Amino acid sequence: MTAAENVCYTLINVSSESEPPSEVSLKADLEKGEIKAKTEALKKVIIMILNGEKLPGLLMTIIRFVLPLQDHTIKKLLLVFWEIVPKTTPDGKLLQEMILVCDAYRKDLQHPNEFIRGSTLRFLCKLKESELLEPLMPAIRACLEHRHSYVRRNAVLAIYTIYRNFEHLIPDAPELIHDFLVNEKDASCKRNAFMMLIHADQDRALDYLSTCIDQVHTFGDILQLVIVELIYKVCHANPSERARFIRCIYNLLQSSSPAVKYEAAGTLVTLSSAPTAVKAAAQCYIDLIIKESDNNVKLIVLDRLIELKEHPTHERVLQDLVMDILRVLSTPDLEVRKKTLQLALDLVSSRNVEELVIVLKKEVIKTNNVSEHEDTDKYRQLLVRTLHSCSVRFPDMAANVIPVLMEFLSDTNEAAAADVLEFVREAIQRFENLRPLITEKMLEVFHAIKTVKIYRGALWILGEYCSTKDDIQSVMTEVRRSLGEIPIVENEIKKETGEVKPDDEVSAAPAQKLVTEMGTYVTQSALSSSRPSKKEEDRPPLRGFLMDGDFYVAASLATTLTKVALRYVAIVQDKKKQNSFVAEAMLIMVTVLHLGKSSLPKKPITDDDVDRISLCLKVLSECSPLMNDIFNKECRRSLSHMLTVRLEEEKLSQKKESEKRNVTVQADDPISFMQLTAKSEMASKEDQFQLSLLAAMGNTQRKEAADPLASKLNKVTQLTGFSDPVYAEAYVHVNQYDINCTLELATLGDLKLVEKPSPLTLAPHDFANIKANVKVASTENGIIFGNIVYDVSGAASDRNCVVLSDIHIDIMDYIQPASCTDAEFRQMWAEFEWENKVTVNTNITDLNEYLQHILKSTNMKCLTPEKALSGFCGFMAANLYARSIFGEDALANVSIEKPIHLGPDAPVNGHIRIRAKSQGMALSLGDKINLSQKKSNV
Repeated sequence: MTAAENVCYTLINVSSESEPPSEVSLKADLEKGEIKAKTEALKKVIIMILNGEKLPGLLMTIIRFVLPLQDHTIKKLLLVFWEIVPKTTPDGKLLQEMILVCDAYRKDLQHPNEFIRGSTLRFLCKLKESELLEPLMPAIRACLEHRHSYVRRNAVLAIYTIYRNFEHLIPDAPELIHDFLVNEKDASCKRNAFMMLIHADQDRALDYLSTCIDQVHTFGDILQLVIVELIYKVCHANPSERARFIRCIYNLLQSSSPAVKYEAAGTLVTLSSAPTAVKAAAQCYIDLIIKESDNNVKLIVLDRLIELKEHPTHERVLQDLVMDILRVLSTPDLEVRKKTLQLALDLVSSRNVEELVIVLKKEVIKTNNVSEHEDTDKYRQLLVRTLHSCSVRFPDMAANVIPVLMEFLSDTNEAAAADVLEFVREAIQRFENLRPLITEKMLEVFHAIKTVKIYRGALWILGEYCSTKDDIQSVMTEVRRSLGEIPIVENEIKKETGEVKPDDEVSAAPAQKLVTEMGTYVTQSALSSSRPSKKEEDRPPLRGFLMDGDFYVAASLATTLTKVALRYVAIVQDKKKQNSFVAEAMLIMVTVLHLGKSSLPKKPITDDDVDRISLCLKVLSECSPLMNDIFNKECRRSLSHMLTVRLEEEKLSQKKESEKRNVTVQADDPISFMQLTAKSEMASKEDQFQLSLLAAMGNTQRKEAADPLASKLNKVTQLTGFSDPVYAEAYVHVNQYDINCTLELATLGDLKLVEKPSPLTLAPHDFANIKANVKVASTENGIIFGNIVYDVSGAASDRNCVVLSDIHIDIMDYIQPASCTDAEFRQMWAEFEWENKVTVNTNITDLNEYLQHILKSTNMKCLTPEKALSGFCGFMAANLYARSIFGEDALANVSIEKPIHLGPDAPVNGHIRIRAKSQGMALSLGDKINLSQKKSNV
């Protein structure tokens, strides 16, 4: 067995700061030291051997002076020492000294102390030398009858391991363990014995189970788990046995152990697809989620429920359990609630949507009344989005949902209020019959809105959809109410001058000159400007926004007033009333414009807002039919188009999802042969226990399973030339788990290599494979470099080193396309601090072609809808998003243009801005884009 094939059972973490002790000092401590000194010396010997030291001179010293000691700490350390110490000579023969060790362990197996016996039996499970084990077999068998369960259960494990590795040493092991199992009372001993029979002699295990199958529910949980595994394996190998054991699995669903219930439910679903079985398993999962306190357990079990839903025949069964699933919302953890709401939304149908909406409405109201956990605002946002989706899919529910949700427009949490506003905007456009209800409710809550962003959205909705004379008058009333007394500048100055204190209380701070509406100057006291709190509290909301310098809302107000005024003119025939309404709208715009130009607000009005308000004034002064069409029809048409595109995308994704679930077999489908089947296609035929074990060990083979045609040969990197004395090549394989390295190479970037590889001896024209694992901590470009050093026996050549080419680790192996909402994209864009701006330098002449080239090169997904990118105007802007396998987000904004004045063959120019949470991600993605901007002519 080569060094690379040796198995290491023991890992000990030690600091490498101190110098290693000499062999002489260790020998002295082991021979003449006290118990404490011998213990420390033995620890140092173990660490040195683990680090590669041989120390053959100490073996006999330890046998003579340490092995006879009865100290328990020494005995525990000796078990580790005998595990790792070389036991054979270079030619593979057992060392003579090991006979003495074997005799010592025979005595330990007969020791009166049960701990020493049990520990020795555990150690024997790790021995791979049959010569050492053979003399110990009678003592091991005798331990099966020991009075203490610790010794008996470890004796079973030792017998199982020896039978598996060296069957000739104990050929009657299955029979021996079966007899032991029949008479054993201890649960842990029975579990180990039963586990051995499952793997060593399944027929005997079944014989035992058939004798006690009615008492399974009375067994301990550790034995029940093993029984579930046996039933799964038997029924998996022989489906005709299912009827025999399925009742037992049903009984185990009522076990007191959550682990047993979880495994039994999973096994039941694999054994039977009958609705009663699926319902029982799903109900068991739901009970586990509700009763278990660990959020990680809740998430794992929720994933199993989601897997159940993916099966087309199981979905209808789960739809009847939606109300039970919603009981999980009592969990405070946001991630659990998020998954639960998504699952409920996927299962909602016309049969249960009404009950679902009632529960969600209660949950929404509950979040408004009680702030029992810190994620209340985010939870409310999730509820709003879920109700939104329900209302879009089932329009009949919208009338029940909207009045409740619109109360949250006045909420201080802008995120939840923004979601409500988006929902209301979509509902009022799609459901024409609900427009009177929505506008009435919007007018009720309008005055209570506290955030400027929500205020702007509410203004737009009222301006766009208030179509009757009374509603338009109500909009004007609410605007005046929210703006306060006008003219604003004069009113504010009166308030300022009215608050001046007597002369003895006024400080001598410099005064500030203000312009009145008539163009004259008044003086503001420094005292009044230093005490704004009471005055600001009394201000109406819109005036407060304007005084804070937010004049974007003023531009929105001007547009809204223009819309309603033009609509009022079209509805009302009385010329006097028309002029009066238009004049009032123009007065409001003028007074806002005047306020922006004065020095009262904290920030002056911007030129863009001035232009917008001025345009609206001009439109109202003329009231032309063309402007009426633009303001009152084109805006709504744009919204309708946007919502239609979004609805089409949702329908397309739902269609794809349903196509995935519906398993159809066509008459001309090829026949699948097991030997030729890709691993991913055999998932339903494989041992689920083995699959879960492999997944826990990280051996998921994710990329190969997803694409069996993706050969490793596609990623081969040539490291040396054909003319070099040694030819080498490599390929890079990316896994999602932390691993140690066994190849000595050097790296640049966030890569880590640990251990040295074993030397290889190559014959002429021979070849060898070396597997090197690299630990990658983040999404960042990295380089692996090194060389091959060789020594040719009898050759005069001095060329003993071949330098290898660099292996560049491509970050595209880590990056996968992902999706997020526009709001999430904007939030991440604002939060991420690292930005990398890449200038476009390409030979591609078409905007859309360049965008597709960047998407293909970076594995990113375009979030901008296809219809928004269609057509040609010489400019293009698109948002891209991706997520790495480490959970890192990458955002990009592509802003490009086609310089028409340079001719049709001019290349695209512009820039790409990348934002990420980490510097490495932003820089690496920018480097990748720079390297792949130009299209290859090959």
